[in-house]
Amino acid sequence: MTAEFDGLVAVVTGGASGIGLATATELHTRGATVAVIDRSLDGLPQALHGYVGDVRSRQSVDAAIAAIAEDHGGIDIVVNNAGIAAIGSVEELADDQWGDVLDVNVVGMARVTRAALPWLRASRAAAVVNVCSIAALNGLPRRALYAASKGAVLSLTFAMATDHVGDGIRVNAVGPGTVHTPFVDRFLTQFDDPAAEKAALDARQATGRMVTADEVADAIAYLASPRSGSTTGILLPVDGGVTHLRTRG
Repeated sequence: MTAEFDGLVAVVTGGASGIGLATATELHTRGATVAVIDRSLDGLPQALHGYVGDVRSRQSVDAAIAAIAEDHGGIDIVVNNAGIAAIGSVEELADDQWGDVLDVNVVGMARVTRAALPWLRASRAAAVVNVCSIAALNGLPRRALYAASKGAVLSLTFAMATDHVGDGIRVNAVGPGTVHTPFVDRFLTQFDDPAAEKAALDARQATGRMVTADEVADAIAYLASPRSGSTTGILLPVDGGVTHLRTRG
């Protein structure tokens, strides 16, 4: 039996931990050659190919993408996962925070995709998957900047899907609920009572728990798979029911 992603080269940004690492590992398990771009590659499994890069820098992105394509003979899949968070209302957030978060979460995706386009256009199974969030469609407390960035990711996904469908490139987004990752654990330390905040994040999902990184990775693999050739321009929620379910306590 031929593995689903045999012969395909996948790039995962922010792939050294959390959702990115789970996705890179899943794609490798399914047969892909996986290149991870991250600012730090500490602890990256040997089965994955690591490239130091920063999505905030055009020069860094271009160099990493060019090296991946040269080393592995092309690029077929891009998973735009790198992102940062911010806590606060518009009243609380400083101007420089807006620039930082939008640069990473939105412009970073554009930089990486743009750099990979020549190889994606040449691929027989080209796919881009952008990691969005439930914050794009749900009003979450004190997440004004993060929500704005993920709303932009959703709109960017639809625009990219339209622009590149004629190139044979499928572009989709996955919309995780709150995922229990090291990213979230670091985020929780910013609160006065991290345990209470974690309980609130668990309770926000109708399922009563945060989403796992592996569950998001499975959804990303579906969207990236050559078996999903008619799936483009969609947001696939993996949110424990946040967006559509209204349970009663």
